[in-house]
Amino acid sequence: MKQNTTRNRRILLNSRPVGAPVDANFRIDEAPIPQAAAGQVLLRTLYLSLDPYMRGRMSDGPSYAAPVGIGETMVGGTVAKVEASQHPDYQAGDLVLSFSGWQDYAISDGTGLIKLAPDMAQPSMALGVLGMPGFTAYMGLLDIGQPKAGDTVVVAAASGAVGALVGQIARLKGCRVVGIAGGSEKCRYVVEELGFDACIDHRSPDLPAALAAACPNGIDVYFESVGGAVFDAVLPLLNTGARVPLCGMISHYNDTELPAGPDRLGLLTRTLLVKRIKMQGFIIFDDYGHRYNEFFTQMSAWLKEGKIKFREDIVDGLENAPQAFMGLLEGRNFGKLLVRVANS
Repeated sequence: MKQNTTRNRRILLNSRPVGAPVDANFRIDEAPIPQAAAGQVLLRTLYLSLDPYMRGRMSDGPSYAAPVGIGETMVGGTVAKVEASQHPDYQAGDLVLSFSGWQDYAISDGTGLIKLAPDMAQPSMALGVLGMPGFTAYMGLLDIGQPKAGDTVVVAAASGAVGALVGQIARLKGCRVVGIAGGSEKCRYVVEELGFDACIDHRSPDLPAALAAACPNGIDVYFESVGGAVFDAVLPLLNTGARVPLCGMISHYNDTELPAGPDRLGLLTRTLLVKRIKMQGFIIFDDYGHRYNEFFTQMSAWLKEGKIKFREDIVDGLENAPQAFMGLLEGRNFGKLLVRVANS
């Protein structure tokens, strides 16, 4: 369904999920397009980013950010065009990176907006390789992971928007890179297209043995975004002084209770202590927002030089965002997942 010139479609949180989200947790709503007042701009969404963190915002448990309220528009990063402006810094037609959520139109006072180059050939890149996922990969690996030439770096969700970039940056730093991904097609892509040294299918019944065989010298840096059985396979292979940047735990986002099985907390804390391992969680814009320009400049240079590859998985139509998001949590996407809300 195309954008309307008089009505604003919004996808609202209809109810809080119990376990995995379902269709009934979302509701499509229409309202008049809002009007920009003095000091404001009217934004029209072109691309919407779908990301795992959104599952956490659907719940009302304690977190680093407030949850989406029932009946409120789902949150999300967007590339948008300024449709109308009463703000001195923006003109109609400007492209911006924004956080206007799952809707066709939004009002902004300019807070948090980042202007994009008007001739940007592929504006969707601002939500992927040049946006939050790329920024997460860059700062998490380089600032927390601190890879050194010759290190073994293991990357969870290696074909995804963050993991694919972590591995490529690690290769640029002279590391041996082992990915973990879901399925043979994704593993082939990670090795043959992205240049990882090896990739292990996390669905393999012998994941721990396969990972150990791929990391004969242990693991120096593990970039964590998955948790669960993947982390269980990684933990015994971590070397003394290993670094573990932690940006997510997607395997647990739909949990309604603690996972079954033995309590691993003692094993984890003992390993961290005995091997002097640094494990650090981070929220990218909260912790590193002041370094975005540094990231953008370096990543742009790598892209221009052909040193970084990326893949986008684009779904057309705002109305298809809920199904695409549910697929993301099940690993059905291949690359950075985006919704194309409008062509221009």
